[in-house]
Amino acid sequence: MSNTNNATMNTKEKTARESKMSVRYITVTAMLSAIAFVLMFLDFSVPVMPGFIKMDLSELPALIGAFAMGPACGVMVCLIKNLLHLLMTSTGGVGELSNFVLGVAFVLPAGLIYKAKKTRKNAIIGSLVGAVAMAIVSFPSNLFVVYPIYENFMPRDVIIAAYQAIVPSVETLWQCLLLFNVPFTFVKALASVLITMLVYKKLSPVLKGTSN
Repeated sequence: MSNTNNATMNTKEKTARESKMSVRYITVTAMLSAIAFVLMFLDFSVPVMPGFIKMDLSELPALIGAFAMGPACGVMVCLIKNLLHLLMTSTGGVGELSNFVLGVAFVLPAGLIYKAKKTRKNAIIGSLVGAVAMAIVSFPSNLFVVYPIYENFMPRDVIIAAYQAIVPSVETLWQCLLLFNVPFTFVKALASVLITMLVYKKLSPVLKGTSN
């Protein structure tokens, strides 16, 4: 009889723990998504890039979420922030779709590598792999999806001219993307990686609910 009671109590405790973890998971994901959404609006121009290309750190909360709560959390943060942003803009979803794809290319491999073995070394390796993946994916994403749609509002020769104002030797869109956008995307990801490495150790216990 006592064994039955113990088993029942253990089951209830397990259920309570799982419920508590689910609530924390949802809460942390929502909080990080809100922060990421705000960061999307805190973008700024970079002197070595055309004016229509902006730097922001909205992938930072997604990377932190991927480490603290798992890769799925990072992906969800990327999705939610872009769905919220879509309600506030009139880009037709093109920019948001591109941002989501690039964000997933960044945080998913980083989160998966870190999940396999949760060490600082793996966190760095995963982040760098994600940064490279994000930069690589940015090329076909911009060349075949984003810029062809943007050309409905800004002719291609005007777009290329903006790049030529910085480096006159570029002549085609793919050259512009390889010379400017791909390295820029990599540096953008590295900025999030650097900040994450600086703050994650302190934030992790708070996000996971293990702080004293």
